Amino acid sequence: MKSSSDVTRSALPRAPRSALTRRSVLGLAAAGLTATMLAAPAPAQAEPMGVAAKLPAPTGPHRIGTVSTRLVDTSRRDPWVKSVPYRELMISVWYPAAGGPGGASAASAHRLAAYMAPGAADRWNAMSPHGIPEDAIDFAGIRTHAREGAPADTSGGRRPVLLYASGANDPRTWGTSAVEELASHGYVVVTIDHTYESPGVQFPDGSVKDDAPLRKALEATRPSEMPALLKKVLDVRVADSKFVLDRLGSLPNGLSKVVDQRRVGMFGQSAGGIAAAETMYEDGRVKAGLNMDGTLENNPEPNGTNLTPVARHGLTRPFLLMGSEGNDRTTEPSWRAFWSHSTGWKRNLTLRGSKHQTYTDLAALLPQAGVDRKVIEENIGTVGPDRAVAAERAYVTSFFDRWLRDRDDHLLDGPSGKYPEVEFAG
Repeated sequence: MKSSSDVTRSALPRAPRSALTRRSVLGLAAAGLTATMLAAPAPAQAEPMGVAAKLPAPTGPHRIGTVSTRLVDTSRRDPWVKSVPYRELMISVWYPAAGGPGGASAASAHRLAAYMAPGAADRWNAMSPHGIPEDAIDFAGIRTHAREGAPADTSGGRRPVLLYASGANDPRTWGTSAVEELASHGYVVVTIDHTYESPGVQFPDGSVKDDAPLRKALEATRPSEMPALLKKVLDVRVADSKFVLDRLGSLPNGLSKVVDQRRVGMFGQSAGGIAAAETMYEDGRVKAGLNMDGTLENNPEPNGTNLTPVARHGLTRPFLLMGSEGNDRTTEPSWRAFWSHSTGWKRNLTLRGSKHQTYTDLAALLPQAGVDRKVIEENIGTVGPDRAVAAERAYVTSFFDRWLRDRDDHLLDGPSGKYPEVEFAG
């Protein structure tokens, strides 16, 4: 996707013992990420291959628009490449667009946005991510449900804004299904690529920054030093997130006039869930947060050591934990510590039959990749993919509606017959 603006900033204000964190290591080593990151970078492909898979349509009443932009933080050097005197990021913003979901609208004049930019898609495809065979899906050919650069809907006044953080070594697009759903229900959602950690980040000039610096760091890290590296990854993500929060007042396409900076939430999967919790702990601007299957400790095999500050001290504001099968606050030591120290509203849900990646777009895309049932169950579990997507969307929307919009559908009060796959941890 093309960037609509470059924004420069001059001053900066900073998966659990079950299937969850074996695939986590802050989302790093144990998720098989070490293997993919230590592999040599693959050459870009001249011709995209595979099917142009489809994402599930969002269910909310709003059309969706999206813009991407480059942000530059001149107050800090890049933490992974010291020769770069500034930190640069790519973000995408998803938002309610002018006009209703049907009929003519100014938004209709804008084309549907691609799921990924071509250079980033080539890198992602070459990794054969999470059970999707190389060349099985044309990631650049997937069309989202959002119109590029469509005018924002200003009829509803200022809207709550959410930050979305993907898992480590996953692209910012890897939660598009959930992000589009929230935008269709009236939220402005900002997705973040963490440069030199994400497998490929394409910038407006066409250059692609890959994950070689982090792969190099992993190669040089002894087992005893892994917690320190994982802490650095988390610290970088938190600093990036704070910087993006600082830039909410200068978003492109007039969106700075649409967002309500008093109603900010953050959510993410795996390392993104950890970043959401830790950012919320360190920055009071985040009023509500949600962690999808991310351990809260800097440890290759989480066991209750090397807890993050948020796990040691908890939160005073609303937070939701959503775990995969077998992972909840009774089985994951860092979640248990977080729970005992948190005085704010909290819930812990588990999606029965799920795996670590069920809380990503893998649930929607893997069944379209031509793989057999065994591969599907190994990567997203035995829960029906459609049911998994529906449940994730419903509970994430319910949570943020409750705490950022004062709209309570009571879905989070207890088990629901509408979503029998979701259980509340005792």
